[in-house]
Amino acid sequence: MNRRQTVAAIAGLGLTGGSLWVAQTGLPGMTSRSDTELPLRVETLDARGSTAGETLVPTPGTVTVVDLFATWCAPCDDQLEVLRAIRSEYDDVSFISVTNERPSETFTRADIAAWWNRNGGAWTVGLDPGSELLAAFGAGGLPYIAIVDEHGAIEFGHSGLAGTETLRDQLDPLV
Repeated sequence: MNRRQTVAAIAGLGLTGGSLWVAQTGLPGMTSRSDTELPLRVETLDARGSTAGETLVPTPGTVTVVDLFATWCAPCDDQLEVLRAIRSEYDDVSFISVTNERPSETFTRADIAAWWNRNGGAWTVGLDPGSELLAAFGAGGLPYIAIVDEHGAIEFGHSGLAGTETLRDQLDPLV
């Protein structure tokens, strides 16, 4: 890891830690979002399997696997590998990965897309710089996986690395 990557990782850790705190406690004078406010609209990136634009999370009318990640988070690399391994088994399931990192002059959307491509991501990847998804899902750490049924009900939420069998056990009854 070079100096720039180290600085970006430390800055990302601080921003994400702050975002997690805001997601859990809210900002002074603001009310917290609840899971009843899903779906949320997020910006999507131009990267492998994803096009620049916007999407709703979760995907309305579709079982959706939502992966919340950060580029500095080593277990998030492993979670992406697990998702890649099972994705082909669930053609009718929407997969979307979202980071709450904030693009800036030193950490850009292109850096996130490069991380995504380097780690083999091949579905929609988005940005949630306000950590609204973290709050809506009640995520307490990264990686965080949520599975939402086709009616928008959150059926599964998990902080930390979720393995292939755990995800299959959660997805099979929904598809």
